[in-house]
Amino acid sequence: MYLLGLDIGSSSVKASLMDAESGKCLASDYFPKKEMVITALKIGWAEQDPQMWWDHLKMAITSVMKQANVDKQKVQAIGISYQMHGLVCVDKNLKPVRSSIIWCDSRAVEIGEDAFTSIGKERCLSHLLNSPGNFTASKLAWVKKNEPQTYSQIHKVMLPGDYIAMMLTGEVCTTVSGLSEGILWDFEDKTLSQDVLNTYGISSEMLPKIVDTFSPQGTILPHIASQLGISHKAVVSYRAGDQPNNALSLNVLQPGEVATTAGTSGVVYGVSDEIKYDPLSRVNTFAHVNHTKNDTRLGILLCINGTGIMNSWLHKNVANDLSYPQMNKQAMEIPVGSDGVTVLPFGNGAERVLNNRDIGAQISHLNLNRHTRAHLYRAAQEGIAFSFYYGMQIMEQIGVKPHVIRAGEANMFLSPLFRETLSTLSGASIELYDTDGSLGAARGAGVGAGIYASLQEAFGGLEKITTITPNETVREQTLAAYTNWNEELQKHLKLFLNN
Repeated sequence: MYLLGLDIGSSSVKASLMDAESGKCLASDYFPKKEMVITALKIGWAEQDPQMWWDHLKMAITSVMKQANVDKQKVQAIGISYQMHGLVCVDKNLKPVRSSIIWCDSRAVEIGEDAFTSIGKERCLSHLLNSPGNFTASKLAWVKKNEPQTYSQIHKVMLPGDYIAMMLTGEVCTTVSGLSEGILWDFEDKTLSQDVLNTYGISSEMLPKIVDTFSPQGTILPHIASQLGISHKAVVSYRAGDQPNNALSLNVLQPGEVATTAGTSGVVYGVSDEIKYDPLSRVNTFAHVNHTKNDTRLGILLCINGTGIMNSWLHKNVANDLSYPQMNKQAMEIPVGSDGVTVLPFGNGAERVLNNRDIGAQISHLNLNRHTRAHLYRAAQEGIAFSFYYGMQIMEQIGVKPHVIRAGEANMFLSPLFRETLSTLSGASIELYDTDGSLGAARGAGVGAGIYASLQEAFGGLEKITTITPNETVREQTLAAYTNWNEELQKHLKLFLNN
C-alpha cells in the first residue's frame, strides 16, 4: 500500500508517494519550478492566492502518480504539511473571499500588541503561551477592522493546510496544534481561547471543527480522486504546520529532541513536556503533533523569517550565473569572519526574535577596494548561522539547549560552510537525514490511518546520511565573528528604535 505526502510551502508545493512497508519514496515532484509569487501591495505585506496552491498541487500529484506508475487503488492515506500562521477566509460556498495573508506578513503586529495589553501579559503567557502577536487570529482581526465588507462574507477561516484538506475532501476541520499556532487555543482551560475571540470580536462559529492530528479526517471527493489519479477511498489522515511536521519527519517527538530547517525562513524547534514560554514572546510555544490532554508535548519554536531568502537574494541579484554549490565553494575560500563584512539577514518582514521589529537586511563594513562577491557569500551564510545562534541563546533561557540537532539534507544544510558554522557556534552535533516535509506527512498519514501501529513503527525506514561535529580549531574565531555580528545587530536595533 502507498502513502501520499503533501507539503504546501510559500515557495512551492510538493508531493511524494511512499511505500508504506519499506518507507521508501517511490516518486516526488514539486511545482512551480520557480518560486511562487508572493504579492506585497504594501511594505510588510505578503499574500498568496489559495487557488495557486491548489493548481500547483494538482500538477504535483498527477506527476507523482504518473512517475510511480502504481495501482492507484493502493493509495490509502494522505498527509498534509503546510506553511504555518496563514489565514484563509472562505464564504458559504467554500470559495476564498480574499487572498491568503501568509506567515511572513507583518500588518497585524500592532493589533496583536494591543490585544497583549488588553488581555494582559501574564494571562496571555500562562494561557496562550504566547503574545497574540502577528499570528492568524490577529490577521483575521486586521481583516475585520480594515476590510469590513470582506469580513461580512466570511463563513469559515482556516489555515493553509485546512484549505487544501477541504479541497480534497469537502470537510472543514482543523487540529488543536493548528489552533495553537493561530493563537486560538487556551492551554490552561484546554479549549478555544475565549480571551482572544472576545477581544477581537470573533465568533467561534467561524472556526472549523476540531479533529485529532492523527485520524481519518475526510475521504477524497470522487471527482477530485479522478482528476488526481488516486483512489476515491483514500483518506486525509494527518495534517500539521510545516515546522511541527518537519520535527515529525525527523522523528523529533520526545522532550529534549531538536529539529531545524533553513529554507526561505529558518527554524529551530525543540520538544518539551513542560509548559514553557519566553516572557518577551521572541520564541513561541505551540502544541506539537503528539500533544494530547493527558500527555503534554509542546514545540518551542524559534523562527527567523530572513535566512535562506538572503542567500537566494544574492544568488538572483549578485551571483550572475553561479550555482549555489559554486557560491558555497567561493565562500569557503574566504576566512572565518568574512574579513570584517557582516550581513544581517532580517529582510523578510517583522522578526519575532527581534520583538516583531522589521529592521530590514543590512550589509556592513564593505570595503570597495578589498572585498569581493565571495566575501558577501560567506558573510551571508555566517549571518544566517549567527541569527540561528542568537535565537538559540534565547531558547536556552527557557530550558531548551540542544546537544544534537536533526535536519533534512536540503536548502542551507546543503552548504558545508553553513552547517559547520552552526555546529561550531552551538556546540551541538548536526545529524542530517534523507527526508523532507512531504515524506514526514506521508508517515503521519500512515499513523493516522492505522497502517502503522505506532509512530515508532512509522520511522523504521528513516536513514541518517551524515553527522557534522563542531570544528574546535576555528571555534575561537567563529565566536569572535559572532560577537562582532551581534554588536552590529544591536547597533541597528538601537537606530531602529530611535527612528
